Amino acid sequence: MFRFSVLASGSKGNACYVETAEACVLVDAGLSCREMERRLTLLDLSASRLDAIILTHEHVDHIRGAGVMARRYALPVYATEGTISAGARTIGKLPRFVPVETGARFAIKDLVVEPFTKCHDASDPFALTLSCDGMKLGIATDLGRSTRLVEDKLQGCNALIMEFNHDPDMLENGPYPLFLKRRIKGPEGHLSNGEGACLVNLLAHESLDCVVCAHLSEINNNPFSAHEEARRSLVHSGFGKVQLIIAEQGSPGALIELRDARADVLDNRAGNLLSKSKP
Repeated sequence: MFRFSVLASGSKGNACYVETAEACVLVDAGLSCREMERRLTLLDLSASRLDAIILTHEHVDHIRGAGVMARRYALPVYATEGTISAGARTIGKLPRFVPVETGARFAIKDLVVEPFTKCHDASDPFALTLSCDGMKLGIATDLGRSTRLVEDKLQGCNALIMEFNHDPDMLENGPYPLFLKRRIKGPEGHLSNGEGACLVNLLAHESLDCVVCAHLSEINNNPFSAHEEARRSLVHSGFGKVQLIIAEQGSPGALIELRDARADVLDNRAGNLLSKSKP
């Protein structure tokens, strides 16, 4: 078994639940502990089953509830030394900190995690892949630009959670001050819809079954634009049947189960069935 749900995605908080036959982990914990518990409950899941929290970087929308969750459930927190140091005031004392080195794989029970360096304005941030029983999930959000390393490490994923942060025109004409616009567009900021779509195009292959468009700006983007950019990219690369899902800020996404090299979106209490299994 290998399934996951994007519990929240966006500048107000990010968290992703990943489960295998033996392991249950959170990748980032940017909501309050209570809100993460609530969203897990909507999916018929329980925080008491968690084995660990993985933190990709120290920005508050990724670590807000990490300390409380770790202390409440006695969870180890996997992160780089830079992340823990920079986020210490928000995270607080941890029951157990497991240092992560980018480029060095580690295992949480049957789940193999491979962190690798990404370009973002944080202290030693990473993107990652999570693998089990021949299935592979890639998570690359909060990404200022793609690199050969990112593209190499995300090859062969069965599912991708990818950054589609902003529409360039909406950002340019939006209310943000100039310095913030420059940060977002910069090489250590966030990918636009078009940049995210280009990366998906490079990564598309016959065993890619699901792409989740994530970290959409509520002010400088809209779901239709992100979806259309991703769809056109996949059609252009010959993989137009890949499932496309838009991660939301306000509600958890449905559980996506990877099995037999296919991605099935499961109906659950969080909402209606998002997609049916391929015949």
